[in-house]
Amino acid sequence: QVQLVESGGGMVQAGGSLRLSCAASGRTIRNYFMGWFRQAPGKEREFVAGINWSGDSTYYADSVKGRFTISRDNAKNTVYLQMNSLKPEDTAVYYCAARRVGRVQALNEYDYWGQGTQVTVSI
Repeated sequence: QVQLVESGGGMVQAGGSLRLSCAASGRTIRNYFMGWFRQAPGKEREFVAGINWSGDSTYYADSVKGRFTISRDNAKNTVYLQMNSLKPEDTAVYYCAARRVGRVQALNEYDYWGQGTQVTVSI
């Protein structure tokens, strides 16, 4: 079992930055592909970013490319999401997820999920 706990969310003005962290426990995540997803009120949960086990392959939704950066520190069992140039439409609950195999953006193929952290971007 892998437990994931997100942190770093909060309220920020448009154009600002936040750094989310996802701390894993129970098992090392070095063999897991890690993803960040988000869910805005009234909308479905959507893929934001993903990173392979070594960190040398990353994937982004078109809506965040060039603004968000995913990274990982396997020694600390932690994954990060640096979010810059935030927009009001980035407002959502952000979730960290882990999987062994599957498609990058397929929510139902992720094995473990965190509880989420709220990000609110004001105008």
